[in-house]
Amino acid sequence: MFYSLAAPSWGPEEIKAIERVVDSGMFTMGENVARFEEQFAKYFGMKYGVMVNSGSSANLVAVASLFYKKDRPLQRGDEVIVPAISWATTYHPLHQYGLKLKFVDVELETLNADMSLIEKAIGPRTRMIVAVSILGNPAAVDAMRKLADKHGLYFMEDNCESMDAEIGGRKTGTFGHLNTYSFFFSHHISTMEGGIVLTDDKELFHILRAMRNHGWTRDVPADTEIFEKKDSDFYEAYRFILPGYNVRPIELSGAVGLEQIKKLPAMTAQRRTNMARFQKLFSGDDRFIIQRENGKSSSFSFTIILNPKRNLNRKRVFEALKKADIGYRIITGGNFLRHDVIKYYDYEIVGGSTPNADIAHDYGFFVGNAPVDLSKQIDTLREVLDRACN
Repeated sequence: MFYSLAAPSWGPEEIKAIERVVDSGMFTMGENVARFEEQFAKYFGMKYGVMVNSGSSANLVAVASLFYKKDRPLQRGDEVIVPAISWATTYHPLHQYGLKLKFVDVELETLNADMSLIEKAIGPRTRMIVAVSILGNPAAVDAMRKLADKHGLYFMEDNCESMDAEIGGRKTGTFGHLNTYSFFFSHHISTMEGGIVLTDDKELFHILRAMRNHGWTRDVPADTEIFEKKDSDFYEAYRFILPGYNVRPIELSGAVGLEQIKKLPAMTAQRRTNMARFQKLFSGDDRFIIQRENGKSSSFSFTIILNPKRNLNRKRVFEALKKADIGYRIITGGNFLRHDVIKYYDYEIVGGSTPNADIAHDYGFFVGNAPVDLSKQIDTLREVLDRACN
């Protein structure tokens, strides 16, 4: 394809890492995963990392862990504030654990949650805020954390689309009590499939270790306070303390991750170079609404919203993109409230509607970015859209 939604980021180093694991004969979670967890947490300045088999699983065990804290655990029926635009598995674990979701609209220019609505959404049953930085563009996670602390709320960052982004000189995905990342093929680093939760909270770290691995004690560090060890080693080896999952990663993913994390700074720099070209070509053209950078974006992709005031034909645009062999897709998951699955949720919409998320859903799309030079592709994109929207 001339301009794909994603491009591979592996080189010979990743293949050699896989071969080393294959030669070792040890494929399930082991030394490589442990080393990658340590290196990844260190890169982002966090104390603890717990790798799992996907970013979706990272969200699942992160939400679950808050229900098993010794003090102030979440309870079914508690409320959580979420943005109207994100991926499905930002929301599903919250629903699956019985939380009521309070949706806030997004800012049309950043596509992130509208901060002016978040404080209005806080009520007596509200216990948590979930922040999502959309497609590499930092949400106001610094302000959200301050607001959460002010009201005694848990704060969780779903940073699956925005690895290596920054706000106020600090990496996104480090502001939350819990912070999740994805290592899917198209993301900033790829371990085939994979994800991780970062936290500075020792208790949550231990709960997460148990939750990802059957809910048993075997993977929990010896200095834990979430359970007391009993005398019988026979039973202790298969002792289940939490209703957990098997969402362990494999050694192949850990080994690849160790190579990918070395390349992350250079890959992010190339994404930002591509972003600068895109911004130069599309800024100031009122036919197109592009993401206004908040902080320092790590540029997962390039979003384009056809200005509804200009009465442009999105179907015609899609036909032109398809003819030019340019990939395109909905912005993240679009307005989640517009999906069929919402009928199963307990939720409310803060302010009663989400007009900006609807505009992004009905008039928006994104094209790809990748850690390679996309100058030719971005220039062609501009030419194609200019003709289609003339």
